[in-house]
Amino acid sequence: MPSAPLPACAPEAQPPGTTTGGPGLHVPDPAQWISTTTGRIAPDTYTWMQAVHWVSDTQAHAPARSHGPRFGRTTIRIAQLLAQLTPCRPGIGYLVRMLKLSERTVQYHLSILRESGLLSYTAKGSRVRQVGGRASEFVRTIPAKFDEAIGLRTTESESFIRKVVGVGTDEGRRALAQLGKKAARTVRRTKRRTTRKAGTRSSSGSPRCTPMGVGAVTSSPAAPTNNPSESDFGNGNDQQHQGERKRRRQLNRVGRRHQLGLELVRQVAWLSGSPVPRVAWAVRHLADAGWTAHQVIAVLAQRTPATRIHRPVGFLTARLAGAELLYDTEAKREAITAWWRDSPQATRDRHAEWSGTWQAPRSTAVRTLVQGAWARARETFRQPLAVLDDQPTSEEHREARTTAWRQYLSGRPSLVTSALAIAGREQAEQIYGRDLVERVLRLRATTSHLRTGTAR
Repeated sequence: MPSAPLPACAPEAQPPGTTTGGPGLHVPDPAQWISTTTGRIAPDTYTWMQAVHWVSDTQAHAPARSHGPRFGRTTIRIAQLLAQLTPCRPGIGYLVRMLKLSERTVQYHLSILRESGLLSYTAKGSRVRQVGGRASEFVRTIPAKFDEAIGLRTTESESFIRKVVGVGTDEGRRALAQLGKKAARTVRRTKRRTTRKAGTRSSSGSPRCTPMGVGAVTSSPAAPTNNPSESDFGNGNDQQHQGERKRRRQLNRVGRRHQLGLELVRQVAWLSGSPVPRVAWAVRHLADAGWTAHQVIAVLAQRTPATRIHRPVGFLTARLAGAELLYDTEAKREAITAWWRDSPQATRDRHAEWSGTWQAPRSTAVRTLVQGAWARARETFRQPLAVLDDQPTSEEHREARTTAWRQYLSGRPSLVTSALAIAGREQAEQIYGRDLVERVLRLRATTSHLRTGTAR
Protein backbone atom coordinates (compact mmCIF):
# COMPACT_ATOMS: atom_id res chain seq x y z
CA MET A 1 0.00 0.00 0.00
CA PRO A 2 1.64 3.27 -1.04
CA SER A 3 2.41 5.68 1.74
CA ALA A 4 0.74 9.06 1.90
CA PRO A 5 2.77 11.92 0.41
CA LEU A 6 4.63 14.07 2.90
CA PRO A 7 3.38 17.64 3.39
CA ALA A 8 5.55 20.24 1.70
CA CYS A 9 6.20 23.94 1.96
CA ALA A 10 3.97 26.56 0.43
CA PRO A 11 4.86 27.18 -3.23
CA GLU A 12 4.77 30.92 -2.81
CA ALA A 13 7.82 30.71 -0.52
CA GLN A 14 10.03 29.93 -3.52
CA PRO A 15 12.24 32.89 -4.45
CA PRO A 16 11.90 34.24 -7.96
CA GLY A 17 14.43 33.22 -10.54
CA THR A 18 15.09 29.68 -9.25
CA THR A 19 15.19 26.80 -11.68
CA THR A 20 13.61 24.22 -9.41
CA GLY A 21 9.96 23.33 -9.19
CA GLY A 22 10.15 22.44 -5.49
CA PRO A 23 8.31 24.16 -2.65
CA GLY A 24 11.06 26.76 -2.29
CA LEU A 25 12.97 26.37 0.99
CA HIS A 26 15.96 28.71 0.76
CA VAL A 27 17.80 30.35 3.69
CA PRO A 28 19.95 33.34 2.62
CA ASP A 29 23.51 33.78 3.86
CA PRO A 30 22.72 36.35 6.62
CA ALA A 31 20.20 33.91 8.17
CA GLN A 32 22.61 30.95 8.25
CA TRP A 33 23.93 31.83 11.73
CA ILE A 34 22.58 30.51 15.01
CA SER A 35 21.94 34.11 16.14
CA THR A 36 19.80 34.90 13.07
CA THR A 37 18.22 31.57 12.13
CA THR A 38 14.44 31.22 12.04
CA GLY A 39 14.64 27.50 12.80
CA ARG A 40 15.15 25.66 16.07
CA ILE A 41 18.01 23.58 17.42
CA ALA A 42 17.55 19.84 16.96
CA PRO A 43 17.34 18.15 20.37
CA ASP A 44 18.90 14.90 19.06
CA THR A 45 20.23 13.27 15.90
CA TYR A 46 17.05 11.24 15.35
CA THR A 47 14.88 14.34 15.14
CA TRP A 48 17.41 16.10 12.93
CA MET A 49 17.57 13.17 10.48
CA GLN A 50 13.75 13.30 10.25
CA ALA A 51 14.05 16.88 8.99
CA VAL A 52 16.85 15.88 6.60
CA HIS A 53 14.72 13.11 5.05
CA TRP A 54 11.73 15.46 4.83
CA VAL A 55 13.74 17.96 2.78
CA SER A 56 15.01 15.12 0.59
CA ASP A 57 11.59 13.50 0.03
CA THR A 58 9.72 16.72 -0.69
CA GLN A 59 12.59 18.38 -2.60
CA ALA A 60 11.87 21.45 -0.50
CA HIS A 61 15.29 23.00 -1.07
CA ALA A 62 15.28 25.76 -3.68
CA PRO A 63 18.92 26.37 -4.69
CA ALA A 64 20.08 29.89 -5.33
CA ARG A 65 22.25 28.76 -8.25
CA SER A 66 21.40 27.16 -11.58
CA HIS A 67 24.40 24.82 -11.56
CA GLY A 68 25.87 22.27 -9.18
CA PRO A 69 24.34 19.28 -7.38
CA ARG A 70 20.94 19.13 -5.68
CA PHE A 71 19.70 17.74 -2.39
CA GLY A 72 20.01 13.96 -2.75
CA ARG A 73 21.80 10.83 -1.58
CA THR A 74 25.18 12.51 -1.24
CA THR A 75 23.63 15.20 0.96
CA ILE A 76 22.12 12.52 3.20
CA ARG A 77 25.49 10.71 3.41
CA ILE A 78 27.15 13.92 4.58
CA ALA A 79 24.30 14.53 7.05
CA GLN A 80 24.75 11.00 8.46
CA LEU A 81 28.43 11.71 9.07
CA LEU A 82 27.68 15.11 10.61
CA ALA A 83 25.21 13.45 12.97
CA GLN A 84 28.12 11.51 14.52
CA LEU A 85 30.34 14.50 15.25
CA THR A 86 30.45 16.16 18.65
CA PRO A 87 30.84 19.12 18.34
CA CYS A 88 29.78 19.70 14.74
CA ARG A 89 33.06 21.07 13.42
CA PRO A 90 33.69 19.08 10.22
CA GLY A 91 36.86 19.90 8.35
CA ILE A 92 36.58 19.68 4.57
CA GLY A 93 39.60 17.36 4.41
CA TYR A 94 38.06 15.01 6.97
CA LEU A 95 34.79 14.75 5.03
CA VAL A 96 36.71 14.17 1.80
CA ARG A 97 38.68 11.30 3.35
CA MET A 98 35.67 9.67 5.01
CA LEU A 99 33.23 9.94 2.07
CA LYS A 100 35.69 9.60 -0.84
CA LEU A 101 34.30 12.71 -2.49
CA SER A 102 35.94 15.72 -4.08
CA GLU A 103 36.52 18.84 -2.05
CA ARG A 104 34.21 20.88 -4.26
CA THR A 105 31.39 18.33 -3.91
CA VAL A 106 31.64 18.45 -0.10
CA GLN A 107 31.53 22.25 -0.17
CA TYR A 108 28.46 22.20 -2.43
CA HIS A 109 26.49 19.86 -0.17
CA LEU A 110 27.45 21.69 3.03
CA SER A 111 26.10 24.81 1.34
CA ILE A 112 22.90 22.90 0.48
CA LEU A 113 22.43 21.89 4.13
CA ARG A 114 22.93 25.52 5.24
CA GLU A 115 20.53 26.85 2.59
CA SER A 116 17.94 24.27 3.69
CA GLY A 117 18.12 25.54 7.28
CA LEU A 118 19.57 22.24 8.58
CA LEU A 119 22.92 23.73 9.63
CA SER A 120 23.65 27.11 11.23
CA TYR A 121 27.04 28.67 11.86
CA THR A 122 28.36 29.23 15.36
CA ALA A 123 31.85 30.06 14.08
CA LYS A 124 33.00 30.45 10.50
CA GLY A 125 36.27 28.83 9.49
CA SER A 126 39.32 30.92 8.72
CA ARG A 127 43.03 30.56 8.11
CA VAL A 128 45.44 31.95 10.71
CA ARG A 129 49.01 32.71 9.75
CA GLN A 130 51.58 30.26 11.19
CA VAL A 131 48.77 28.39 12.92
CA GLY A 132 46.76 26.80 10.12
CA GLY A 133 43.16 26.52 9.04
CA ARG A 134 40.22 26.45 11.41
CA ALA A 135 37.12 24.50 10.39
CA SER A 136 33.67 26.05 10.62
CA GLU A 137 31.51 25.01 13.58
CA PHE A 138 27.79 24.37 13.13
CA VAL A 139 24.65 23.66 15.12
CA ARG A 140 22.17 21.17 13.69
CA THR A 141 18.88 23.03 13.23
CA ILE A 142 15.37 22.24 11.96
CA PRO A 143 13.78 24.81 9.62
CA ALA A 144 10.54 26.47 10.65
CA LYS A 145 8.85 25.33 7.42
CA PHE A 146 9.27 21.73 8.52
CA ASP A 147 7.22 22.48 11.62
CA GLU A 148 4.61 24.30 9.55
CA ALA A 149 4.34 21.52 6.96
CA ILE A 150 4.03 18.72 9.53
CA GLY A 151 1.75 20.78 11.77
CA LEU A 152 3.94 20.78 14.87
CA ARG A 153 3.00 23.07 17.75
CA THR A 154 6.03 24.78 19.28
CA THR A 155 6.75 27.11 22.15
CA GLU A 156 9.77 29.17 23.18
CA SER A 157 12.72 27.40 24.79
CA GLU A 158 15.97 28.69 26.28
CA SER A 159 17.97 25.66 25.13
CA PHE A 160 16.54 24.97 21.66
CA ILE A 161 15.05 28.37 20.61
CA ARG A 162 11.71 26.53 20.25
CA LYS A 163 10.53 23.14 21.46
CA VAL A 164 7.74 20.89 20.16
CA VAL A 165 4.70 20.49 22.42
CA GLY A 166 2.40 18.54 20.10
CA VAL A 167 1.27 17.55 16.60
CA GLY A 168 -1.78 19.26 15.17
CA THR A 169 -3.19 16.73 12.67
CA ASP A 170 -3.33 13.00 12.01
CA GLU A 171 -1.67 13.56 8.65
CA GLY A 172 1.28 15.14 10.45
CA ARG A 173 1.54 12.15 12.80
CA ARG A 174 1.62 9.75 9.86
CA ALA A 175 4.25 11.86 8.15
CA LEU A 176 6.37 11.89 11.31
CA ALA A 177 6.03 8.11 11.58
CA GLN A 178 7.28 7.65 8.00
CA LEU A 179 10.20 10.00 8.57
CA GLY A 180 10.92 8.31 11.90
CA LYS A 181 11.38 4.93 10.20
CA LYS A 182 13.90 6.40 7.77
CA ALA A 183 15.72 8.29 10.51
CA ALA A 184 15.83 5.19 12.73
CA ARG A 185 17.37 3.11 9.93
CA THR A 186 19.92 5.83 9.30
CA VAL A 187 20.89 6.21 12.96
CA ARG A 188 21.06 2.42 13.55
CA ARG A 189 23.19 1.90 10.45
CA THR A 190 25.55 4.69 11.51
CA LYS A 191 25.89 3.37 15.07
CA ARG A 192 26.44 -0.22 13.86
CA ARG A 193 29.17 0.88 11.46
CA THR A 194 30.86 2.98 14.15
CA THR A 195 30.76 0.14 16.70
CA ARG A 196 32.20 -2.37 14.26
CA LYS A 197 35.10 -0.12 13.32
CA ALA A 198 35.97 1.19 16.78
CA GLY A 199 34.94 -1.80 18.91
CA THR A 200 38.52 -2.93 19.59
CA ARG A 201 39.90 0.55 20.17
CA SER A 202 37.70 1.85 22.95
CA SER A 203 35.06 0.52 25.29
CA SER A 204 33.78 3.98 26.17
CA GLY A 205 30.20 4.84 25.32
CA SER A 206 30.95 8.52 24.77
CA PRO A 207 30.03 10.10 21.40
CA ARG A 208 32.63 9.82 18.71
CA CYS A 209 34.77 12.85 17.83
CA THR A 210 36.59 13.63 14.62
CA PRO A 211 40.39 14.11 14.55
CA MET A 212 41.89 17.46 15.52
CA GLY A 213 38.89 18.31 17.71
CA VAL A 214 36.42 18.33 14.84
CA GLY A 215 32.93 17.20 15.53
CA ALA A 216 28.54 18.12 16.04
CA VAL A 217 26.47 20.07 18.57
CA THR A 218 23.14 18.95 19.91
CA SER A 219 22.86 21.37 22.83
CA SER A 220 22.40 25.04 23.43
CA PRO A 221 24.58 27.58 21.59
CA ALA A 222 25.56 28.91 24.99
CA ALA A 223 27.72 25.77 25.34
CA PRO A 224 28.75 24.97 21.75
CA THR A 225 31.49 22.50 22.65
CA ASN A 226 31.24 19.16 24.38
CA ASN A 227 34.67 18.53 25.83
CA PRO A 228 35.27 15.54 28.16
CA SER A 229 35.51 16.29 31.86
CA GLU A 230 38.68 15.98 33.86
CA SER A 231 37.19 13.07 35.80
CA ASP A 232 36.88 11.05 32.59
CA PHE A 233 40.58 11.42 31.91
CA GLY A 234 41.42 10.69 35.53
CA ASN A 235 39.44 7.45 35.44
CA GLY A 236 41.32 6.20 32.40
CA ASN A 237 38.62 6.93 29.80
CA ASP A 238 41.04 8.65 27.44
CA GLN A 239 41.81 5.52 25.40
CA GLN A 240 40.50 7.11 22.23
CA HIS A 241 42.74 10.17 22.64
CA GLN A 242 45.74 7.91 23.34
CA GLY A 243 44.98 6.02 20.14
CA GLU A 244 44.91 9.27 18.18
CA ARG A 245 48.27 10.28 19.65
CA LYS A 246 49.74 6.89 18.72
CA ARG A 247 48.45 7.18 15.16
CA ARG A 248 49.99 10.62 14.76
CA ARG A 249 52.84 10.46 12.28
CA GLN A 250 56.34 10.81 13.69
CA LEU A 251 58.45 13.64 12.29
CA ASN A 252 61.36 12.70 10.09
CA ARG A 253 64.65 14.60 9.92
CA VAL A 254 63.31 17.30 7.59
CA GLY A 255 60.20 17.71 9.73
CA ARG A 256 62.29 18.20 12.88
CA ARG A 257 64.34 20.87 11.11
CA HIS A 258 61.22 22.79 10.09
CA GLN A 259 59.73 22.39 13.57
CA LEU A 260 62.84 23.91 15.16
CA GLY A 261 62.89 26.70 12.57
CA LEU A 262 59.24 27.55 13.20
CA GLU A 263 59.79 27.73 16.96
CA LEU A 264 62.76 30.07 16.49
CA VAL A 265 60.78 32.35 14.17
CA ARG A 266 58.04 32.61 16.79
CA GLN A 267 60.29 33.13 19.82
CA VAL A 268 63.27 35.19 18.55
CA ALA A 269 62.21 38.79 17.91
CA TRP A 270 64.73 39.62 15.17
CA LEU A 271 63.78 36.43 13.26
CA SER A 272 60.11 37.39 13.08
CA GLY A 273 58.90 37.28 9.49
CA SER A 274 61.85 35.23 8.23
CA PRO A 275 61.06 32.29 5.91
CA VAL A 276 60.79 29.12 7.98
CA PRO A 277 62.48 26.90 5.34
CA ARG A 278 65.57 29.15 5.32
CA VAL A 279 65.76 29.17 9.11
CA ALA A 280 65.33 25.39 9.10
CA TRP A 281 68.27 25.07 6.71
CA ALA A 282 70.40 27.33 8.92
CA VAL A 283 69.78 25.17 12.02
CA ARG A 284 69.78 21.78 10.26
CA HIS A 285 72.90 20.53 12.09
CA LEU A 286 71.44 21.47 15.47
CA ALA A 287 68.08 19.88 14.69
CA ASP A 288 69.77 16.65 13.61
CA ALA A 289 71.69 16.63 16.92
CA GLY A 290 68.45 16.92 18.93
CA TRP A 291 68.67 20.58 19.99
CA THR A 292 65.58 22.37 21.30
CA ALA A 293 64.56 25.97 20.64
CA HIS A 294 65.48 27.03 24.21
CA GLN A 295 68.97 25.62 23.79
CA VAL A 296 69.47 27.53 20.53
CA ILE A 297 68.19 30.76 22.11
CA ALA A 298 70.57 30.26 25.05
CA VAL A 299 73.55 30.07 22.69
CA LEU A 300 72.36 33.17 20.80
CA ALA A 301 72.01 35.07 24.11
CA GLN A 302 75.70 34.65 24.97
CA ARG A 303 76.52 37.65 22.82
CA THR A 304 74.55 40.88 22.58
CA PRO A 305 72.69 41.15 19.25
CA ALA A 306 73.50 43.97 16.87
CA THR A 307 71.45 47.16 16.82
CA ARG A 308 70.30 46.52 13.26
CA ILE A 309 70.09 43.13 11.57
CA HIS A 310 69.65 43.39 7.83
CA ARG A 311 69.89 39.66 7.02
CA PRO A 312 68.46 37.73 10.00
CA VAL A 313 69.06 34.25 8.58
CA GLY A 314 72.67 35.05 7.70
CA PHE A 315 73.18 36.57 11.13
CA LEU A 316 71.72 33.40 12.69
CA THR A 317 74.04 31.17 10.65
CA ALA A 318 77.10 33.16 11.73
CA ARG A 319 76.11 33.10 15.40
CA LEU A 320 75.55 29.33 15.42
CA ALA A 321 78.65 28.36 13.46
CA GLY A 322 80.32 25.45 15.28
CA ALA A 323 77.80 25.39 18.13
CA GLU A 324 76.99 21.69 17.59
CA LEU A 325 80.69 20.88 18.09
CA LEU A 326 81.15 23.10 21.14
CA TYR A 327 78.05 21.81 22.94
CA ASP A 328 78.21 18.20 21.81
CA THR A 329 76.50 16.64 24.84
CA GLU A 330 73.08 17.07 26.40
CA ALA A 331 74.66 18.02 29.75
CA LYS A 332 76.51 20.95 28.19
CA ARG A 333 73.37 22.16 26.45
CA GLU A 334 71.34 21.93 29.65
CA ALA A 335 74.00 23.89 31.52
CA ILE A 336 73.97 26.75 29.00
CA THR A 337 70.14 26.71 29.04
CA ALA A 338 70.06 26.96 32.83
CA TRP A 339 72.50 29.89 32.69
CA TRP A 340 70.33 31.67 30.15
CA ARG A 341 67.12 31.21 32.15
CA ASP A 342 68.72 32.84 35.21
CA SER A 343 70.27 35.72 33.26
CA PRO A 344 68.90 39.32 33.42
CA GLN A 345 68.47 39.34 29.64
CA ALA A 346 66.09 36.37 29.80
CA THR A 347 64.08 38.15 32.48
CA ARG A 348 63.77 41.24 30.25
CA ASP A 349 62.74 39.06 27.30
CA ARG A 350 60.01 37.40 29.34
CA HIS A 351 58.53 40.82 30.16
CA ALA A 352 59.12 42.33 26.72
CA GLU A 353 55.57 41.49 25.62
CA TRP A 354 54.10 43.59 28.42
CA SER A 355 56.51 46.50 28.22
CA GLY A 356 56.69 46.71 24.43
CA THR A 357 54.56 48.79 22.07
CA TRP A 358 51.19 47.62 20.88
CA GLN A 359 51.21 45.57 17.67
CA ALA A 360 48.38 45.64 15.16
CA PRO A 361 46.44 42.33 14.91
CA ARG A 362 46.96 40.18 11.83
CA SER A 363 43.31 39.43 11.18
CA THR A 364 41.54 41.88 8.86
CA ALA A 365 38.28 41.55 10.78
CA VAL A 366 39.99 42.28 14.10
CA ARG A 367 41.80 45.28 12.59
CA THR A 368 38.45 46.64 11.43
CA LEU A 369 37.04 46.30 14.94
CA VAL A 370 40.10 48.00 16.44
CA GLN A 371 39.90 50.89 13.99
CA GLY A 372 36.22 51.35 14.84
CA ALA A 373 37.00 51.34 18.56
CA TRP A 374 39.74 53.93 18.09
CA ALA A 375 37.42 56.12 16.02
CA ARG A 376 34.84 56.03 18.81
CA ALA A 377 37.57 56.81 21.34
CA ARG A 378 38.62 59.88 19.30
CA GLU A 379 35.03 61.09 19.25
CA THR A 380 34.88 60.63 23.02
CA PHE A 381 38.02 62.72 23.43
CA ARG A 382 36.74 65.45 21.13
CA GLN A 383 33.39 65.95 22.86
CA PRO A 384 34.54 66.97 26.35
CA LEU A 385 37.66 68.75 25.11
CA ALA A 386 36.13 70.88 22.39
CA VAL A 387 35.89 73.91 24.68
CA LEU A 388 39.40 73.65 26.12
CA ASP A 389 42.16 76.06 25.15
CA ASP A 390 45.92 75.73 25.60
CA GLN A 391 45.67 76.33 29.36
CA PRO A 392 44.02 73.83 31.69
CA THR A 393 40.74 74.91 33.19
CA SER A 394 40.49 72.54 36.16
CA GLU A 395 42.62 70.99 38.87
CA GLU A 396 42.40 67.56 37.24
CA HIS A 397 43.90 68.80 33.97
CA ARG A 398 46.70 70.59 35.80
CA GLU A 399 47.50 67.41 37.67
CA ALA A 400 47.43 65.34 34.46
CA ARG A 401 49.78 67.80 32.72
CA THR A 402 52.14 67.85 35.71
CA THR A 403 52.23 64.04 35.79
CA ALA A 404 52.98 63.90 32.06
CA TRP A 405 55.87 66.37 32.45
CA ARG A 406 57.34 64.36 35.32
CA GLN A 407 57.16 61.13 33.35
CA TYR A 408 58.70 62.81 30.30
CA LEU A 409 61.63 64.13 32.35
CA SER A 410 62.19 60.63 33.77
CA GLY A 411 62.31 59.16 30.25
CA ARG A 412 58.78 57.72 30.13
CA PRO A 413 56.56 59.78 27.78
CA SER A 414 53.90 57.04 27.62
CA LEU A 415 50.98 59.33 28.56
CA VAL A 416 51.61 61.67 25.66
CA THR A 417 52.32 58.90 23.14
CA SER A 418 49.09 57.15 24.13
CA ALA A 419 47.10 60.34 23.67
CA LEU A 420 48.72 60.86 20.26
CA ALA A 421 47.83 57.34 19.18
CA ILE A 422 44.23 57.46 20.41
CA ALA A 423 43.08 61.07 20.08
CA GLY A 424 45.54 62.61 17.61
CA ARG A 425 47.95 65.50 17.94
CA GLU A 426 45.34 68.25 18.24
CA GLN A 427 43.60 66.70 21.22
CA ALA A 428 46.92 65.69 22.82
CA GLU A 429 48.04 69.33 22.69
CA GLN A 430 44.80 70.41 24.35
CA ILE A 431 45.41 67.95 27.18
CA TYR A 432 49.16 68.25 27.78
CA GLY A 433 50.14 71.45 26.00
CA ARG A 434 51.86 72.10 22.68
CA ASP A 435 55.37 72.37 24.16
CA LEU A 436 55.32 68.91 25.75
CA VAL A 437 53.78 67.26 22.69
CA GLU A 438 56.42 68.75 20.38
CA ARG A 439 59.20 67.57 22.70
CA VAL A 440 57.82 64.04 22.73
CA LEU A 441 57.49 63.99 18.93
CA ARG A 442 61.11 65.20 18.52
CA LEU A 443 62.28 62.58 21.01
CA ARG A 444 60.44 59.84 19.18
CA ALA A 445 61.76 60.95 15.78
CA THR A 446 65.39 61.04 16.93
CA THR A 447 65.34 57.73 18.85
CA SER A 448 63.10 55.58 16.66
CA HIS A 449 66.11 53.67 15.25
CA LEU A 450 67.38 52.67 18.71
CA ARG A 451 66.45 49.52 20.61
CA THR A 452 66.27 49.47 24.37
CA GLY A 453 67.37 46.59 26.53
CA THR A 454 70.10 45.29 24.17
CA ALA A 455 73.18 46.78 25.80
CA ARG A 456 74.81 45.25 28.85
